[in-house]
Amino acid sequence: MGISVSKRVNNTFQNSDRFNSACDSAFSQCLSLTQHAFEGVLPYQLKTASDQIHTIISVHPLIHKWVPQPPDRTQVDSALRHILPSDHGSDNVLRLPMFKDWARYLYTDAVLSSATKALIVRVPVGVAGIVGIGAVAHSGPALVGTFVGAYSLGVALSIFLGLSS
Repeated sequence: MGISVSKRVNNTFQNSDRFNSACDSAFSQCLSLTQHAFEGVLPYQLKTASDQIHTIISVHPLIHKWVPQPPDRTQVDSALRHILPSDHGSDNVLRLPMFKDWARYLYTDAVLSSATKALIVRVPVGVAGIVGIGAVAHSGPALVGTFVGAYSLGVALSIFLGLSS
């Protein structure tokens, strides 16, 4: 079997020079805003860092297609909770390696969430159309079921292949 979609998207970002450069740039910008008083990025800076990363990588095919707007504060905070270990204590400073992990998780999750929403919208609409046409044409349930299955598989495959950029 192949690699899972989430791992494939994560690896795409991990191996992207543009993404890594964007992370380095956002990290440096956050350090300069705090006048290098901390060894990393503070949690309240993450939304701004995410916006900056998005601006730099907006031409990346996955971002351009699936994440046209920067992730919102909820997604930023969720990625932070996922990355920070529970025993991390009061030191919530993200040093560069953890910052890059956070950014990869954030954008992988954003791409997959958007693709999932597309699947949830496209399949029911198409299925309703197929069933409606089947009812008007007085087609048998087996034929309509076959078309529904083929359509659903086609949409899922289309979205999956769209994530392989």
